[in-house]
Amino acid sequence: MGIPAWVVVEPPDRRGLRRITIHGKVVGSAWSLRELRKVLGRLGYPEDMDLDDRSRVYWRGGDSSVWPDDRGWRRRVVIALMLAGLLGSMALHVGIGWADAIGALTFAQRLVGVLFLLAGAVQGAALPAVVDYWGRRQVRLSGALVLLGVLMTLATTTLLLFLWLRERELIAAVLLFLALWCWSLWALRNLIREKVWRGIPHPRKFAAGVTVTALMTAISLGYSSIYKPIAAPYHFILKAEFGIPWTDADSPYVHVPLKLYAKNDGGIPVYIVVDDYTVWGHVSEFSASGEGMKEWNGEGSDSGSSQAEAFKSKEMLENIASGQFQGPGSTLDSGEEFSMEKVVTIPKGTRYETLDAVLQFAILRQDRGKLDDKFYSSRRSWVQSEGRYYCQPDVCGKHVIYHGRVRYNNNLINVTRKPRYVATFWSPEEEPQVFISSFNFKKKKTSEPIYGIYEALDENEVEKEADRYGLSWVSVNSEVSVKGLLKQAQH
Repeated sequence: MGIPAWVVVEPPDRRGLRRITIHGKVVGSAWSLRELRKVLGRLGYPEDMDLDDRSRVYWRGGDSSVWPDDRGWRRRVVIALMLAGLLGSMALHVGIGWADAIGALTFAQRLVGVLFLLAGAVQGAALPAVVDYWGRRQVRLSGALVLLGVLMTLATTTLLLFLWLRERELIAAVLLFLALWCWSLWALRNLIREKVWRGIPHPRKFAAGVTVTALMTAISLGYSSIYKPIAAPYHFILKAEFGIPWTDADSPYVHVPLKLYAKNDGGIPVYIVVDDYTVWGHVSEFSASGEGMKEWNGEGSDSGSSQAEAFKSKEMLENIASGQFQGPGSTLDSGEEFSMEKVVTIPKGTRYETLDAVLQFAILRQDRGKLDDKFYSSRRSWVQSEGRYYCQPDVCGKHVIYHGRVRYNNNLINVTRKPRYVATFWSPEEEPQVFISSFNFKKKKTSEPIYGIYEALDENEVEKEADRYGLSWVSVNSEVSVKGLLKQAQH
């Protein structure tokens, strides 16, 4: 039987781990005396070996009683906190990046989403690296991987807190951002104390890679959220044209065809949030004295007019026909066109001087926002079965309501803001209305009139949200003489 080799137990490192060597070769490591016996047992040493026998075991930096991490609770607490922070950060990165990577309109916005998904993947890979680095450090790059995950968390949470501070809205998510930001500072401090960069093969290349990735993310974010929406204006071609009327000899009516047309001639696809076409009949009296020019300011009436004619007096408008064009929630992609033909019926003995067709709709740029699927469902305010959308007609009138969530096309902004909602009101008897705000009327009491709630919103907020999502109105009108139409119908 040979003489057992001399066992050397090295001094504990910063974490309390002691290496075990035999003939200068590392054969294992141990956190405690119990683990030391397990290592020696696997090498063939007897279980009851006297570890204080200096002829067989040589202790450096302390005898068999020196085990700083005997129970390991401090190390386990650090590992648990590191894992919790990385898990939370990974979930945050994946949650932000997934929506942009699969649903963003532009390449730059999708690139930002992919970068966040990659960051989440890196942090997922850093989870086992945490256990290894605060364990036996069998993988050389485990510390570098943990450092990269922590730096990503610090950069992302700093950006999120900066975006949140621009509006300072009360949201629960800011507590998560702040907690992860504080965690990343604590984790970075621990890694600096451990001098984790010593295990990185090429620290300069590592630092350069982290810097380039951060710059790419910042440039992509700025391009997708600032430059691109500004640099790509929208342009539409709209037409509202009356056609050749027809009638029967024994019919008291004249049928006037009306063609409505819209084409997105710009480079940005849009949502049509609400649309409307209305045909107005103009009624006026002949003013032989030419006093009609003095009536433009609306003296003696509720409102004025933007035009005036000397020999027209007491001009009035009557709604002859009204309806929706393409429909709220529909889209017009770049180069896409949509047309509709309607027939307007007027009596042959009408007192209308002219007919005026107006086509108008509100658009929302798809490079700024995305409408929720619930927006496409129409609600009738005068029907009690519509629930919260119901409002007594004598209080609110009758409206067709469209309501849903609108999300900004950059998910970084969505997670740092309150949810935004868009509500539209359409009626053949009134001008269509659109509101975008953080207000969700479903949470209000049912006794409050719906339309009144939105009329009472802060105008500054409504205008700010409209500008943020690129909400704007486009319109066109066409006016024809009724006498001319009647002459055409007689031939």
